[in-house]
Amino acid sequence: MEEPAAAHPTPSAEKRAPPESKTPPRIFWVILSAILMCVMVCIIVAGVLSFTQGSSEPRFQVVRFNFPNRPGSQVNQSALVDKSRNTVTYYVTSSSNRTTAVLFDGKSGHVCYKPAEQKNCYLRLMDGQDRETVRESFDLSQHRADQLPLPNDRTRYYREFLGIVPGRPVRPEEAGEAVRALCEGVPIYWVKKKDGPAKQRLIYLCIDICFPSNICVSICFYYLPE
Repeated sequence: MEEPAAAHPTPSAEKRAPPESKTPPRIFWVILSAILMCVMVCIIVAGVLSFTQGSSEPRFQVVRFNFPNRPGSQVNQSALVDKSRNTVTYYVTSSSNRTTAVLFDGKSGHVCYKPAEQKNCYLRLMDGQDRETVRESFDLSQHRADQLPLPNDRTRYYREFLGIVPGRPVRPEEAGEAVRALCEGVPIYWVKKKDGPAKQRLIYLCIDICFPSNICVSICFYYLPE
């Protein structure tokens, strides 16, 4: 008789089952990525909304105020304060309705003069007194018209000399945005504070202006030698 063939051992269920993965299932990473994406979208939307709401409020101030005339003076003076650009522009209008502009640009650190009926602008670097003028003008813009300073017996008057530097005009990129807007279409020349011209040098022009510090200045220009 033939002996029954020996049965081959079959692998047990434990041996056939694949080892359990130690990494989280793919669905876990999909859910986690979706949650993170939602969180990022919410943060971006909240930031945009808060910026929009903040922008709708007046964060900056543009104020124009007029100075009382000096006794016996026919010159009108006003100032435009723009806190968004960190600038103060003084306008001096003569009795013949000719207006001179003096710009204090705190952003670029320049003072720019645009005399009436002149085809040039004049530029110099700001100093400590100029920055104080900007600060005082910002403070003054909060006051009512009847609180503005009126020249009186305590007002100090003096003369300031600015020498016009001969040579090429100032390059536009050197001037700053506010200066370029004021002097659009006209050349700009550097000037320097000086003690005064030599006897052979003639005064080119003068600008009379008063500041919140109760100081009135006659700013006179002349050409420096080549």
